[in-house]
Amino acid sequence: MTMQDEYDNPAKVPSYPVIVEGWRQDAAAFRLQHADKDLDCAYGPSARQAMDLFWPDAGRDSPIAMFIHGGYWQKLDRSWFSHMSAGLVASGVGVGVISYDLCPQVTLPALVEQVRDAAAWLYRRTGRRVLAYGHSAGGHLTAMLMATDWRARDAALPADLVPTGLSISGLFDLVPLIETTINDALGLDRGMAEQVSPLLLPPPGGRLHAVVGGEEGVEYERQSRCIAEAWGGTWESVPGENHFTILAGLAQPESGLVRKAVDLLQGMPVGLSKTAR
Repeated sequence: MTMQDEYDNPAKVPSYPVIVEGWRQDAAAFRLQHADKDLDCAYGPSARQAMDLFWPDAGRDSPIAMFIHGGYWQKLDRSWFSHMSAGLVASGVGVGVISYDLCPQVTLPALVEQVRDAAAWLYRRTGRRVLAYGHSAGGHLTAMLMATDWRARDAALPADLVPTGLSISGLFDLVPLIETTINDALGLDRGMAEQVSPLLLPPPGGRLHAVVGGEEGVEYERQSRCIAEAWGGTWESVPGENHFTILAGLAQPESGLVRKAVDLLQGMPVGLSKTAR
């Protein structure tokens, strides 16, 4: 198979439009039904630089996580994914679900900086370190958050602002995308692709767990396996799941994905640092 075949997820999953429309409906229903929420919180100057915060019944003094949506950095927004917070919220975790500007309106390095701004905003808002979790492009951005030099951005931020991450169907080596149509919007050359490839960055030392669907193909499995090996993390392949169905567990508090996220939160430093604002 060509790289185009390996990474063209809608072509590999004919039911993709039905699945994604289900996301839209379930997300809208969750926003309506969930009482304790703060919607449209701006973390940056553009309209898309915003997040929706969903709080657990136990209150707002809770661990905090941030969900980052996929779409190959060029599609969708947070309104399709509100319910991806449901499993963690039911488990006593507050969740910020973010949007960000899309390529080609911004470059991928600029998009990465926006997501870093979102994590820093969430830390300042809550005083808690952040578990990042995301799907596909959001899995890539999860790893980029873990690899960030936070003190270089702001000396008042803890160096381990994002100490743990759960990456679902993530992309960590972006060089293969150069020869696909995905790159039409990204405009990556080899140098830029390497700059934003977590696999090629120094291991950050936190806990990363990568999950991939058993039906996603050899390239997606390679991506998860290689980042786990390079960063001393863990990974798993979930039999029978494709690039889109694998997300369903995030809405269910007893699912393997949510249990893994809760496990990552346990033992994670979450409180205020001595230098926090």
